[in-house]
Amino acid sequence: METITSRKNSRVQALRALGRNKAYRREQGLFLCDGEKLLSEALANGADIAEIYLRGAKPAENMPEVPVYSLSENVFDYASPLEHSPGPLFTVRAKPLPESVRPERVIVLENLQDPGNVGTVLRTAAALGTELVVLLGDCADPYNPKTVRAAMGALFRQRLWETDLATLCAKLREWELPLCGAALRAESVDVKCVSLRCAAIAVGNEGRGLTDALLEKCDTKIILPMTPGSESLNAAVAASILMWEMWTQRG
Repeated sequence: METITSRKNSRVQALRALGRNKAYRREQGLFLCDGEKLLSEALANGADIAEIYLRGAKPAENMPEVPVYSLSENVFDYASPLEHSPGPLFTVRAKPLPESVRPERVIVLENLQDPGNVGTVLRTAAALGTELVVLLGDCADPYNPKTVRAAMGALFRQRLWETDLATLCAKLREWELPLCGAALRAESVDVKCVSLRCAAIAVGNEGRGLTDALLEKCDTKIILPMTPGSESLNAAVAASILMWEMWTQRG
């Protein structure tokens, strides 16, 4: 096992870029993860791990057959996106959406910009059997280290698709799924009165909600009933409740 002690090492510089640069992540097709729990989740779910980086002389146990490196303490702190992380750091190859996928339950996020919210939705989707999470517009990068941490391993088992509205609508027609938009509109229908057994539900930006362009494509606008005086819910909370509704109506 090679030990790396220089911050200028090319592998260390690559780790720094994976943790901080979205364009570099996309170019490499990799994302960076940190911690033993995430590594256990990755191994349990068959994630395509590329490399593992240990902190100091920590012994490697139950490691997959991939390159493993040891980083000195100060170099590890420099490379990791977390402060005082015990490690390990590891890189994972992102998986494209399979062509054969035909989901029945889909959650669509439009312009959801907080990494914690996107990660929470991914985690909840994996728990509630939502087969596909779709990201539209200016969403937080699902492979940002903050999103990865919030997802708590869901990225290793949850199908994810980043696309545009026109492509999504074409696919929903192919999949024969209605699009329901969560919106505070006078014409919105109580979610309990709508069949969500096979559907796609769209949730919008934390402050502005769904765009008019997406709402125009919706077959139905839905609303979560709340007590009088309540303006709205956190976007991830709203998405979680809506996914629960889909889960309880499943066949």
